[in-house]
Amino acid sequence: MKPFNTAVIFAGGKSSRMGSDKALLPFGGYSSLSQYQYEKLQKMFNAVYISAKHDKFDFLPPLIEDRYEQSSPLVGLLSIFETIDENEVFILSVDAPMVEKETIEKLYETASSCHDADAIIAQSPQGIEPLCGIYRRSIIPLANEFLELNNHKLVALLDESKSVYHLFGSNEPFLNLNHPSEYEQAKELLSSKRLF
Repeated sequence: MKPFNTAVIFAGGKSSRMGSDKALLPFGGYSSLSQYQYEKLQKMFNAVYISAKHDKFDFLPPLIEDRYEQSSPLVGLLSIFETIDENEVFILSVDAPMVEKETIEKLYETASSCHDADAIIAQSPQGIEPLCGIYRRSIIPLANEFLELNNHKLVALLDESKSVYHLFGSNEPFLNLNHPSEYEQAKELLSSKRLF
């Protein structure tokens, strides 16, 4: 058995600032960032899924397609719990490839003593990282209310739910690849360290 149960990689973003779909950019010796993240998390989780609007991948991961017309992480979150029968899932954005094993382990350590929390989320010095954390099914009623109000901001959802934040001392693990320069930076960082 692997240490943790279920992880979902969010790979449905529009990537407008990157100029091309960042989920499909080559990374870490794999044909895409999506496959890199998938293979990395497979070493820790019994099941790994990818959340996206549609199947756009050149490998065959288990896919959770959005069940709503809107495009947002909130829609992805709702679709996950409507598709798979799990009480909690670890969620990671496809464009955060520097998140290490130790980061995930610390989040689960925090979760083990926060049984009534709806979510256990990473917080870096630069702020809350809503797409690096453990979400529980108990957050779904509130998430549905947010959808009805057309409020798709995960940070706002977390603010109103029973969420716990684990503060990390560095921004580096949470480098998001939004621009080509950040993509190049992540490739350089990866070449200097072994994450898994």
